[in-house]
Amino acid sequence: MAASVAAAAGRLRRAIRRSPSWRGLRALSSEAPPIQAAAVRDAFLSFFRDRHGHRLVPSASVRPRGDPSLLFVNAGMNQFKPIFLGTVDPRSEMAGFRRVANSQKCVRAGGRHSDLEDVGRDLSHHTFFEMLGNWAFGGEYFKEEACSMAWELLTQVYGIPEDRLWVSYFGGDPKAGLGPDLESRDIWLSLGVPASRVLSFGPEENFWEMGDTGPCGPCTEIHYDLAGGAGAPQLVELWNLVFMQHNREADGSLQPLPQRHVDTGMGLERLVAVLQGRLSTYDTDLFSPLLDAIHQGCGAPPYSGRIGAADEGRTDTAYRVVADHIRTLSVCIADGVSPGMSGAPLVLRRILRRAVRFSTEVLRAPPGFLGSLVPVVVETLGDAYPELRRSSAQIASLVSEDEAAFLASLQRGRRVIERTLKRLGPSDVFPAEVAWSLSLSGNLGLPLDLVELMLEEKGVPLDTAGLERLAQEEAQGGQASDRGYLVLVGQQDVLFPVARAQVCGGFILHEVVAPERLRVGDQVQLHVDEAWRLSCMEKHTAIHLLNWALRQVLGPGTEQRGSHLNPERLRFDVATQAPLTPEQLRAVEVTVQKAVGRDEAVYMEEVALARTAHVPGLRSLDEVYPDPVRVVSVGVPVAHALDPASQAALHTSVELCCGTHLLRTGAIGDLVIIGERQLVKGITRLLAVNGEQAQQAREVGQRLAQEVEATAARLSQGSRHVAEAHRLSKDMGRLTDAVDTATMPQWQRRELQATLKALQRRANTAVRKLEMGQAAQKTQELLQRHMEGPLIVDTVSTESLSMLVKVVRQLCTQAPGTSVLLLSPQPLGKVLCACQVAQSATPAFTAEAWALAVCSHMGGKAWGSRVVAQGTGSTADLEAALSAARAYALNQL
Repeated sequence: MAASVAAAAGRLRRAIRRSPSWRGLRALSSEAPPIQAAAVRDAFLSFFRDRHGHRLVPSASVRPRGDPSLLFVNAGMNQFKPIFLGTVDPRSEMAGFRRVANSQKCVRAGGRHSDLEDVGRDLSHHTFFEMLGNWAFGGEYFKEEACSMAWELLTQVYGIPEDRLWVSYFGGDPKAGLGPDLESRDIWLSLGVPASRVLSFGPEENFWEMGDTGPCGPCTEIHYDLAGGAGAPQLVELWNLVFMQHNREADGSLQPLPQRHVDTGMGLERLVAVLQGRLSTYDTDLFSPLLDAIHQGCGAPPYSGRIGAADEGRTDTAYRVVADHIRTLSVCIADGVSPGMSGAPLVLRRILRRAVRFSTEVLRAPPGFLGSLVPVVVETLGDAYPELRRSSAQIASLVSEDEAAFLASLQRGRRVIERTLKRLGPSDVFPAEVAWSLSLSGNLGLPLDLVELMLEEKGVPLDTAGLERLAQEEAQGGQASDRGYLVLVGQQDVLFPVARAQVCGGFILHEVVAPERLRVGDQVQLHVDEAWRLSCMEKHTAIHLLNWALRQVLGPGTEQRGSHLNPERLRFDVATQAPLTPEQLRAVEVTVQKAVGRDEAVYMEEVALARTAHVPGLRSLDEVYPDPVRVVSVGVPVAHALDPASQAALHTSVELCCGTHLLRTGAIGDLVIIGERQLVKGITRLLAVNGEQAQQAREVGQRLAQEVEATAARLSQGSRHVAEAHRLSKDMGRLTDAVDTATMPQWQRRELQATLKALQRRANTAVRKLEMGQAAQKTQELLQRHMEGPLIVDTVSTESLSMLVKVVRQLCTQAPGTSVLLLSPQPLGKVLCACQVAQSATPAFTAEAWALAVCSHMGGKAWGSRVVAQGTGSTADLEAALSAARAYALNQL
């Protein structure tokens, strides 16, 4: 008997590790209708509340509170960590918890526990799921009660046959000095589970730990047999019951906890699949309304649950990805996590764009499709999580806006890639700088893996080494490290340039380029690039002033979202309710200039971190600071700024900072914001320069403003000829390009862009009027030369193709039964062509074919429709081209 149980245990260990994807699952009952997911959730909560006196607590937000180790809440126990760690505030409501139960919203995407890349590939992975759990704190109850309750719920309430349930328990860990959890084993045997279905496993499977240190303990798991007696057991975990009774110390040893706790977790999606007898979690009523809505919204073939090679075209994979991701997006946005540029918001942005890619590229969904799915998510989950109903409109709007922005970025990205590829040689790699400009950290926000995929499809390799370098520069944020070189003492002519400096284990590690050998024990002198350092100091102090000025202009709720500076320029990301107006940009600039003009002292001092905790107005990023921490205060001594009674930090720049700074603000010289764009909705990136670069930017702005003013004066004078009007229009286009790309004040750029846009509209209107007048004149000349008939083929002098088309149209309007083709000779032998076919012509006679025949004769190309077409070519023999045009038309007529 022992041997057979051991053999079964071995087989089941392998079966559990394989994590089957629900193939072969059989319904619990072929007669009774399947229980709905909402009823499964309600039955769990009611069971623990009504039968066993548990307090029901709402799901915590998926956005972790006060836990920097997590991107998202990924387990039901997260919100109870203070109880497990013994850090709960005795005055808090949580301190009174004894036995509680809930359904917790969980997200596993990014970070240590991530299922993002697996979603869609199989039938069971999700980035968002619900975790049903019950807890007993402080020894309220322990193993016997927890196991008995779980068995009672599964077998008596949910009606799962006992012979399809297996259990596992902790078999001990001799290395840690832990014996087997025989208590759990005996509890299961006493509940009637046969010994052959009670299996022991080691710490990898049945010992749960919160982290490298902290509360931990053995766990017992309840598994469901998918095979149901038909062949070898196929086990999938349903419920994990953790018994926290140890604490893992920093030295790795285990000590008994003063209080013992029970922590259980059971995935709702998996439980519902079992109870509904479905082949996968996606076949339950938690997902079927979404899958139906996807089918109706994009017209793709119905979902059929295929995976792997059987899923041709990845259609079913796309169904699963979109259904899973829209649930995750809806839940996260409802809880205050919006797609963004770092941390959890960056992961959410990646999820949204992954959903857009699959919906548009695989399912061929129309624009705005993802947002249309939000009401379906709200309908399936809104009763359990009311915040979804409250935020439904906001969620749909944000998803739709981000989807539209990404699709636009995708189109622009394809055009950038195509233009770049045309400039590359056969063996060239795709430039890292261009790929980076397309990425989430660059201008267009495309995921780098998508950029790589687009290049892979074209057979072009990417400069991955250069990309890694750019990524590293974007990740330190903050201030660029110093540059300089080392010299050997006594050998001043041998330089070792410093490639990079970084903090490592409390020391400053210098990476150097060594043209000659450096040996342990060599003495060196360090030489800092003073100009580099000074420029960084100027820009770091300028960033602090910029941060302060933004709050002065936009309000105290304005928050920093990241920054980076090097000697060339500074970058500052700020959370804003709306894009900054030119007036706001200028006001921010002026505010900084005034502070620079006052030449205020910059005070720096290291203080205990606790002293900074409750200072009104003190700005700090959401990150871990050292203790003691360095405080940088402009114009006010640090001690005074940190005095809560002074309110000084509300009126000047006071920040926690580890970078290098000027001693006085006057050394900044000047500051000009030269760029501004929205990274994502609600986050704006500003680029700025200072000193001489700022003065040059102002000079460029003034020169361009004068050019725009002069161009406006030319337009007001009017143009007598079409050619003159065209020259003016083209000059405006060149001036617009110059304003778009120049290094100049951004507020001034925005104003000039608005002015030029209005001027360009006026110029285009003037061109059209002159062209219409000239076209009318040329039309009359042609009508006088040609008698009434079915065909006019001739030459006419025009400056542009649009002008030629206007003449053709007017001719056909005044002679309705006539088909017209005109050629217009241009410099260097180029010829313009335009034609229109009369409505009374035979169906075989089309303008596009006519123009193509004539332009091909001239070695050119043509385009258009059945009625109107145009084209270009080159020839020195216009008469031959005209003859070809007449011959083709007469043959068709």
